[in-house]
Amino acid sequence: MSEIIAGIRVPDSAMAKAATQLVRDTEDDLLYNHSRRVFFWGALTGERRGLKYDSELLYMGAMFHDMGLTEHYSSPDLRFEVDGANAARDFLKSYGVPERDIEDVWTAIALHTTPGVPEHMRPTIALVTAGVEMDVLGIAYDDFSHEHRHDVCACHPREANFKEGIIDHFAQGIIKKPLTTFGNVKADVLALKDPTYRRLNFCSIILGSTWPG
Repeated sequence: MSEIIAGIRVPDSAMAKAATQLVRDTEDDLLYNHSRRVFFWGALTGERRGLKYDSELLYMGAMFHDMGLTEHYSSPDLRFEVDGANAARDFLKSYGVPERDIEDVWTAIALHTTPGVPEHMRPTIALVTAGVEMDVLGIAYDDFSHEHRHDVCACHPREANFKEGIIDHFAQGIIKKPLTTFGNVKADVLALKDPTYRRLNFCSIILGSTWPG
């Protein structure tokens, strides 16, 4: 039988089941439960906004969005968001998903920590970010009913120290490649967690470039 939580049906195709198992086997409980919650918050946002979205593509974006934080999928020099997007792309290609759909999932994951842009894009892209922002930042928290919040968290609990825990996971995933934080919110993570970290400054780079003027 299909799994339904907070009125949202979890995709149950062979591809969705395989993705669930892959993420379950790769991520720890904190990231796995977070990824599942992101799907429900994104889907509930889509329902509330009356968006026509592809539930399976949204599920893929949600489930793979933090895979770049895991040791297996982390590259030495790419942003973790791109690592996760690349993992999703390879997985979707293996199931013969159309290129346009793969592009939407890739973009959804790659941009999920870039506020102010995804919300203006196609539903898969917009809703992955909406789900992430709800679960991590509490954005639009009060737009979700108490019942929906309870139902989702009852099935995929937030750990008692989730706020600190997710920051720690971000730090562990990027601390060896600090240059990937330039111009994005993960610079805040290393500023908090790594006493040796020094932010790159956009204006300093402009003024110090080899251009004569």
